[in-house]
Amino acid sequence: MKYIGAHVSTEKGVSQAPLNAHNIGARAFALFTRNPSRWQSKPISDKEAELFRQRCAEFGFGPEHILPHDSYLINLGAPDPEKLALSREAFLDELHRCEQLGLTMLNFHPGSHLNLVDPDKCLSTIAESINMALDQTTGVKAVIESTAGQGSNLGHKFEQIAAIIDQVEDKSRIGVCVDTCHSFSAGYDLVTPEGYEHTWAEFDRIIGLNYLSGLHLNDSKRGIGSRIDRHESLGQGTLGEGFFRMLMADPRMDNIPLILETPNTDLWADEIKWLYQQV
Repeated sequence: MKYIGAHVSTEKGVSQAPLNAHNIGARAFALFTRNPSRWQSKPISDKEAELFRQRCAEFGFGPEHILPHDSYLINLGAPDPEKLALSREAFLDELHRCEQLGLTMLNFHPGSHLNLVDPDKCLSTIAESINMALDQTTGVKAVIESTAGQGSNLGHKFEQIAAIIDQVEDKSRIGVCVDTCHSFSAGYDLVTPEGYEHTWAEFDRIIGLNYLSGLHLNDSKRGIGSRIDRHESLGQGTLGEGFFRMLMADPRMDNIPLILETPNTDLWADEIKWLYQQV
């Protein structure tokens, strides 16, 4: 079964997220549990956390279909010791918030070397950051998001993601979220039937489909291999409707959160409805 949703607003508190998701016909959703553009955010009150859990139960959202996203500021491979310490502290706070809300996954961008350290060293620093955070938390899986490889961002090659996973001590608490725009922009052919099958075969060979924990569903404004992260509404970009039809017919995408991050939020309800029509 497919569980499709979107990254919904928490402007009026995290307890609004399940309601916002329900109102667009979603069966899954993503959210920020804190301000994604600040290092510090006020704690979630126990009352707000309880209301969040109540609404999730009311609208039928299980934790396995909720994929919170961490702050954009966090760089778990930061070469600068001060920024690395800030990132690790913020990432740990994100995991604790997930624990408080009864969530079991946290999606994050792996990190950037900023052209200041060797990429392999940065990948090891990212893995070390993950290990430190997992040692201090329970029950929440760290889910690495595939990137477009813009600038010095790592995670655009399946081999880079695999290198991080290889160095994570608790393999039961690490996963992967493939962003369709990012991976297409990174050079993976998802458009042709042959390319689509080859890409997922490579994912399985290099990483392992058992680590696939969610997808971000985005069309792309740019072409394959552009290494530029520009999301587009479904069917209006270079991936096109055919790709999303293949995805919805693919049983490998069953039972994981499939999350829209397309730019026009007014279209989300229609996009979710259209995706379900392709199943």
